[in-house]
Amino acid sequence: MSTIELKSEAAPIDATHMRSAIIASTLGWALDLFDLFILLYVAPVVGALFFPSTHPTLSLAAVYASFAVTLLMRPVGSAIFGHYADAHGRKGAMLVAMIGVGISTAAFGLLPTIHQIGFIAPVLFIIMRLVQGIFVGGVVASTHTVGTESVPASWRGFMSGLVGGGGAGIGALMASIVFFITSWIFPGEQFSVWGWRVMFFSGLLSAVLGLYIFRNLEESPFFKRLQEEKAARKSSAPTGSPLKALFSAGYRNVLLVNLLITFGGGAGYYLTSGYLPTYLKVINGISNNAAALILMAASVSAFVSAVAIGLLSDQIGRKKTFLLVGVVAIVALPFLYLALGKTTDMATIVLYALAISFIGNAGYAPVLIFLNERFPTALRASGTGLSWNIGFALGGMMPTVVSLASPTPAAIPMSLAVASVGIFLVYLLGSIIIPETKGQFK
Repeated sequence: MSTIELKSEAAPIDATHMRSAIIASTLGWALDLFDLFILLYVAPVVGALFFPSTHPTLSLAAVYASFAVTLLMRPVGSAIFGHYADAHGRKGAMLVAMIGVGISTAAFGLLPTIHQIGFIAPVLFIIMRLVQGIFVGGVVASTHTVGTESVPASWRGFMSGLVGGGGAGIGALMASIVFFITSWIFPGEQFSVWGWRVMFFSGLLSAVLGLYIFRNLEESPFFKRLQEEKAARKSSAPTGSPLKALFSAGYRNVLLVNLLITFGGGAGYYLTSGYLPTYLKVINGISNNAAALILMAASVSAFVSAVAIGLLSDQIGRKKTFLLVGVVAIVALPFLYLALGKTTDMATIVLYALAISFIGNAGYAPVLIFLNERFPTALRASGTGLSWNIGFALGGMMPTVVSLASPTPAAIPMSLAVASVGIFLVYLLGSIIIPETKGQFK
């Protein structure tokens, strides 16, 4: 059986385990985001059924606010599951969190609307979003560590892009395909009656697939080495809480600086790939079927971007990659948002959508490995999960801010252009402050 040497960092890794870890991390995050993205694809319908308003942008803002609520609960899930992953292993945390995400997503399809039970409907919707957010945060803590801990040092930037951005691209592609099929089965007004419910029911796929994918996954060599070292010390006393260590003087500033990067990368993603389904529907007035096809292509663009930029960070380092992406985003995104809003040519719409998705996913492709390299193995799941989830929770509020800042749908492109400059200035500030972390994996 072949093995791949991880140099002095850990024991040699079995090639079969490495492939399993790569697949599990990537598909685990993809399935998790597939569940999360479903709301973005049905946002206009959900807005009308649970948060109706005479102003379309206020209804959209309410839907995106419910999306942000899920993101706000992710740090809680990350704290719970990240602690478990650091103390007891990545596999168990990943398995429970994945099944929880799938079941909680499917439950949205059973909710009565505001027209059926009144104000209780949006309350139930928000409560379910809170529950979903806890499990989503748990998935991050596991998927974002086991993959990079299971590959050689020269592959870690690639793995970061493959899991973080590539997984997002696969998840978005899956959601686009389900959206296309559902829109075909339930055309027109039927989608507002049954189609959106079927979209949420498809979340059960992630629970079933997650159980199948993760049941035979082994722990990473870094975690195994940590357990062996603990056993060698023969210490029966508690080793201390990873969360307590993270908020101690030694790591508190590390967490705060990390947030500059994760907020910028998260907000950049949610204002590009995350907002694109609504943009195409509300601004460009594209049908569900046509939008689904464009979003499929945009998902492929996102995947290519994430893997390419992840590989680039292996060549030139994490810091230089962040700086490069930040400058490109500040220059290109405002133009793309404004131009996309003005064009009616389908080929041009597709081109702009692909470019927006490419840049949005480039922003956080190296973030996963950057965070992994900021923490030792004993704190990696908790530190990475909290840094990622807090930053992305704050970044996830930006679609709500953009919607509220737009008095009419016609104002959305300018709001997106201005917001993109602001968030990537924060991203660039973080890129200047952070140290180069490439090669610092303990």
